[in-house]
Amino acid sequence: MASLRAYLLDLTARIRVKARLGRSPDIARIRAVFAQNTLRPSPSAVFHPGELGGVPGEWVRPRKETEAQRPHLLYLHGGGFVGGSPLTHRTITAAFARADFRVFVPDYRLAPEHPFPAGLEDIVAAWTAFSREGPAVVAGDSAGGNLALALIVEARRRGLPLPAAAALFSPACDLLRRGPSFRSNQRRDAMFTTDILANLAPVYLAGADPRDPRVSPVEADFLGFPPLLVHAAEREVLRDDSVALAEKARAAGVRVELTLWPVVPHVWQIADNYVPEARRSIEMAAAFLHREFQQAAAVPERVPA
Repeated sequence: MASLRAYLLDLTARIRVKARLGRSPDIARIRAVFAQNTLRPSPSAVFHPGELGGVPGEWVRPRKETEAQRPHLLYLHGGGFVGGSPLTHRTITAAFARADFRVFVPDYRLAPEHPFPAGLEDIVAAWTAFSREGPAVVAGDSAGGNLALALIVEARRRGLPLPAAAALFSPACDLLRRGPSFRSNQRRDAMFTTDILANLAPVYLAGADPRDPRVSPVEADFLGFPPLLVHAAEREVLRDDSVALAEKARAAGVRVELTLWPVVPHVWQIADNYVPEARRSIEMAAAFLHREFQQAAAVPERVPA
């Protein structure tokens, strides 16, 4: 049964996000809406500016660090490829730091000023530097979940080490919007209309092929992919992106843990410390990533297929 706070979060998203976004493709408005997270992150984390592979970003670490080795996590923020930043997603990244990860959040370039593949190139550059220190994991939400999958596709193509595992929150996997939930959840989704998502896709693509697996990862060849954890909301229009992703990955022999959560809105994990479902989702993702990291650390290197 969903918590009362889950219902309150759904209502808040309808008022503060969906009503403000409307159907407008206005990028300034979209960025302003995506930047409005005023929730406080966990006090158990500290934040420091930094860079990896020449890409600026933010390090997020546990406040009480020891000499023990912590898993490295590359976290990719969402924002429809046009908004968001390490600052807007501190509630999520601080929760991962609380779960004993050392997190780097790239401040990757955004469309329309920098359309595909600029943001992905930044993430690959950061990952190349990140992975030199040994096994690491990746996570992302929404557009960041898309980019986490695109990173795996591109790392395999370039012969780079693959993440030991990936945790994906409401990932946007199909920019062609073919899932039935794009129609069936139009009214139920607390954040988006299909129109706003349809307007964002060409801004990011700038003429690129939407069937490119680095754009629509559901088109990828999943053979050799690392284990995936996927959490999506039952009511969101992007729900069936996650379902299709899980089906295709499992058919290729990839281990996938898919959970569809009732009542909560798109990327509800951003309400960590406020909504029980948000904390539980992140705790499940953290346990999954820790387990897969430990297994990968016992093996010299994950070799791309």
